[in-house]
Amino acid sequence: MLLATATVLAGSASALAGPTTATGKSTTTTSPSELSVTSRLADRRSLVVGDRAYAMGDESGLYPASGWHVRGEMGGFWTQPIKLLDGIWFGLDGNWLGKQVPAAKYTSGHGYSRIDYPGSVNVRRTDFVPDGVRATLVGLTLTSGTTKTVKLDVDAHSELMQPYPWDWTTPTAIDANLPDTGDFADGALRFREQGTPSYPNAKPHDFAAFVGSSLRPASHQLGPDHRGPQSPAVICPKDGTTPARCDDSLTGKGTGGRLTYDVPLKAGEQKTIWFAVAGSDQGSKAAEGEYRKALSNPDLLLRAKTAYRAGIDAQSAVDLPGDRLLQQSVEWSKQNLADSVQQANNLQIRDVNEGKDYPAPLGTVPTARWFGAGFPDYPWLFATDGEYTAFAAVAAGQFDTVKEHLRALRDVSDILNHRSGKVAHEVTPTGDVYFGSNQSAGNTDETVKFPSTVALLWRWTGDNKFRDEMYDFSVRNLQYVYKNLDKDGDGWPEGLGNVERSGMGVEKLDNTVYLIRGLSDLADMAASKHDTKTEQWATAKANDLESRFEAQWWMPKALGYADSIDDPANPANDNTPIFQRHWIGVTPMEAVLSGASPLASAEHAKIALDQRETPCYTGEFGLFHTGTGATSDPKGNPGATCDGVVSQVPSERSIFGLNTSIMAVAEGNFGRLGTKQQQVYTTGNARIQLDPSVWETPGAMPEIAPSPDSPANIGRAFYDRSMALQAWGTYGILWPVIHQQLGVDPDLGHGRISVVPQLPEGQQKVAGSNIRVGSGAVDVSARLAGKALTTDVTMKGVGAALTVGAVLPSGAKVRGVTVNGQPASYKLVTTTRGTEVQVPARGAHTALVITLQ
Repeated sequence: MLLATATVLAGSASALAGPTTATGKSTTTTSPSELSVTSRLADRRSLVVGDRAYAMGDESGLYPASGWHVRGEMGGFWTQPIKLLDGIWFGLDGNWLGKQVPAAKYTSGHGYSRIDYPGSVNVRRTDFVPDGVRATLVGLTLTSGTTKTVKLDVDAHSELMQPYPWDWTTPTAIDANLPDTGDFADGALRFREQGTPSYPNAKPHDFAAFVGSSLRPASHQLGPDHRGPQSPAVICPKDGTTPARCDDSLTGKGTGGRLTYDVPLKAGEQKTIWFAVAGSDQGSKAAEGEYRKALSNPDLLLRAKTAYRAGIDAQSAVDLPGDRLLQQSVEWSKQNLADSVQQANNLQIRDVNEGKDYPAPLGTVPTARWFGAGFPDYPWLFATDGEYTAFAAVAAGQFDTVKEHLRALRDVSDILNHRSGKVAHEVTPTGDVYFGSNQSAGNTDETVKFPSTVALLWRWTGDNKFRDEMYDFSVRNLQYVYKNLDKDGDGWPEGLGNVERSGMGVEKLDNTVYLIRGLSDLADMAASKHDTKTEQWATAKANDLESRFEAQWWMPKALGYADSIDDPANPANDNTPIFQRHWIGVTPMEAVLSGASPLASAEHAKIALDQRETPCYTGEFGLFHTGTGATSDPKGNPGATCDGVVSQVPSERSIFGLNTSIMAVAEGNFGRLGTKQQQVYTTGNARIQLDPSVWETPGAMPEIAPSPDSPANIGRAFYDRSMALQAWGTYGILWPVIHQQLGVDPDLGHGRISVVPQLPEGQQKVAGSNIRVGSGAVDVSARLAGKALTTDVTMKGVGAALTVGAVLPSGAKVRGVTVNGQPASYKLVTTTRGTEVQVPARGAHTALVITLQ
């Protein structure tokens, strides 16, 4: 039986209020855990996420058709691996919220969102997704100045469907989507999609969604429409961007319903009514169970959600008085990572061969949990995204999701690729693998990055059990590359990398860079396991490639590294470097080998990074995908003369959060923390996340910044936008602050940790607390006051040998060093970051003071 009590809950939803200025302009709230916006709400995407469900609409409370994988269908309400609803709409006394009753303010909080609607009855809408429940909860808090009974209409329109197939695949989304049915069941709307699509290898399914409240409705209606003020629906075009706003897609086969409630209000009374949108891909009974869980105690679930997010906030908490914007970005980047966690069960693994095939499944992964790459079109499992995101996640202390993401990649890849060692690229929550099987051309970079991601997690946690669990697959990763992706035997790997653009040679720079790092990291893990054979093999391979890297890949006329090497199968072009100005040219400076040094030589790194800082490569918000310069293409900025090479491709001045992150990390690896160096790139990513004049969704780091070749999302059709939240951009915030500025560098796999901070140019203090390391944590503070450079480190439950130090300001000399007030011996070590003072430390607290001359 469905929950049918008429209890009306109050408390948590209204308590989440935060005072703001409502001037009609974008503003931030005074609450440290909230960001609010008051302008162009209908043009901005809203997003709330839990690990088992998420919902996207606009910030006025309506649900325009969104996304492009299945055009117009990627928004609304989802629980992996199915969509439930196009939207839910609320009307008071015949006036729809978001239309006749305009929204005044939208607020993003840590784990929830809120919309305020002023009027004779003030309405505050609070949305959140409780973790562990396949449901989204929406609370309406009503306040009236007079005693009255409000007629509350709730419309819901279903769209039960899977995230794959897509519009352009075989079969198509239209082939896969079956008509929905709707009925009224014990006070709730119930929608179902049952049957078997007509194409080969399709399986029967039973999808269900429930919509309702703990308050008993006075009446209900069923019908094909019921979209509140978006009725009748404007259908999105098959292609093009007119109209700019629509309500449903050509794929849509949903149905609708309405619940009507009579809500008595006393003058001045505040009353909250909770609504749930719940569902399951396992039939009506399972969906009903999720619905009952969601409505059993919404206030308790909301308190649990906000308490959990407060715990996330407390980890890796930083104090950056010289860069408060970056400090705030660290805070929200941790929440962005938590907002990206997704889970699906019973993934049926099949190779759909870039949408050309639909074979029978090869096997089943019972459960997968991962960092969703981006919302709304990429909330599924990616290798390359997750491998970059892992660096941000360990810095934030979110170790468990990194482990689960890597396990999911291994499990899917071994089924898909028959244990070849190749890593799958793109896996939908259904288990359909679009790209990354043995028959695919790539992506080589994610196969060679996998061992490094395992090593990263192992070093930060000291978890030998996890290392051992992933070790066999890590070995097979690199063996696969040498067996299958080095046909000419020169050691430079073949296949696609991150840049999938025309004109590139078979051997790509990023694949090479990450292979060298992967070999180095594998050798380190092998040594720790006393696997001498693998250690010697990986070490020899890494040393060989590293010794030949600069001679093969450096291009003096380009002032940088080649993007690729021409086809080794063609003797006339054998190992000819190709320069196209893609962002991957920064990876030799970004990738650090297990010996703690970047791959690029210091001499070449300075030249290349100086070059990438110029306007040919860097715009207002960060690094271009493809820089400008002399080109043979008449549309490709022929007048620019940033270097001495003519490229075969035009520029692509789109600024992705990842590109900017790569540059921020590369700058930090070489101690370039200046206002015109790393700070340009950390500020770029922070601004697109936090600057009210730039953001679309407050606090969410988008996939692409407003760029010369990529107009801002807020002005584009909802079905033609890049991602509102893309996880990997957090790499360029959390890693530079925690690892580079605060200098936290665990190597717990070997029982040691170093904390050697470096103060950014123009700043006198950086500090961080509760930085998770293994099963404990580290607090660190670095300060410069006059001639005293101080590092304070407190170890809490970290059983490892500690080295404490600091990177000296450029040109500074040391007069003396004390530890806890006593003179201490020290080492001066020249690194790519600069000259480091290093001191072995004992005890829980170390206060290191370096007196400068």
